[in-house]
Amino acid sequence: MRTTQLIVASSAAVLTFGLAACDTADMEDDADTGADTEQGEDTEQDRDTDTDTDADAAMDEPFGTACAAVPDEGDGSFEGMAQDPVATAASNNPELSTLVEAVDTADLVDTLNSAEDITVFAPANDAFAGIPEEDLNALLDDQDELTEVLTYHVVEGTHAPSDLEDGSFTSLQGEEVTTTGSGEDYTVNDAANVVCGNVQTANATVHIIDEVLMP
Repeated sequence: MRTTQLIVASSAAVLTFGLAACDTADMEDDADTGADTEQGEDTEQDRDTDTDTDADAAMDEPFGTACAAVPDEGDGSFEGMAQDPVATAASNNPELSTLVEAVDTADLVDTLNSAEDITVFAPANDAFAGIPEEDLNALLDDQDELTEVLTYHVVEGTHAPSDLEDGSFTSLQGEEVTTTGSGEDYTVNDAANVVCGNVQTANATVHIIDEVLMP
């Protein structure tokens, strides 16, 4: 009888120890799983943060199909334009040569270069090419009308792409300019498309557009 009791007692002790060991192992597995899950969540959050940071950084850069035509280096490059006031910067960019000629004809170079914190919706050469030659020559010959048109392309404040999503701005000419869009797709006055946006100069943000705006 005593031998049987000892065997039962020993078996019970072994069983108790075994259950305790299993509980300890399960707790360790749960802890490891929790740590792995937490680490996975942190990694996913870090990944999301990196994505947001990359998106924000991307929107700080010029964007649009026409940006490919801007020189990679020199005074007319994005880096070069950022060093000069807007009229001077535009004069170094071959995609804006017609606009520069018009600004010079209207005697607005000093006005634009000395302005503080402005945004320019700058018509590319192709935008002017879309105007019948007779009409364009008549515009260039009428300094008062030319000044009205050109100052209508300049608005107060430096406006990033996010400001263009549903924007309404007062132009130097006095009338309102409106913008709509998102991402890298924006229109001005429901007519002109931004083809190279967020170009920085020393005193202005430039959004190059594919049509000439008429007040």
